[in-house]
Amino acid sequence: MPIYEYRCPNGHTFEVFQRMSDPAVAVCEICGASPVEKLLFPVAVHFKGSGFYSTDYGRGSRKGAKDSDTGASSSDGSGKSETPAPKPDAKPKASES
Repeated sequence: MPIYEYRCPNGHTFEVFQRMSDPAVAVCEICGASPVEKLLFPVAVHFKGSGFYSTDYGRGSRKGAKDSDTGASSSDGSGKSETPAPKPDAKPKASES
């Protein structure tokens, strides 16, 4: 059974241990004033795993798929490919002699 916290118009706060199906408290337990309001508190939410937001650091396959979609049509019209050119200072393969 949950514990609910209430506040009366005079500023008293009190907790009530009651079932969810029980009716809400109508009068303050301390001074008898009414109406009382139920206080709600935010809960901590933790999203775990990948893929909750598009800006997450998710799997590389999603980024690759996104780049292939945008790279298919070049916006500048030059027709240049997105793949990098081979490095000019690469060492030649050693020949076996």
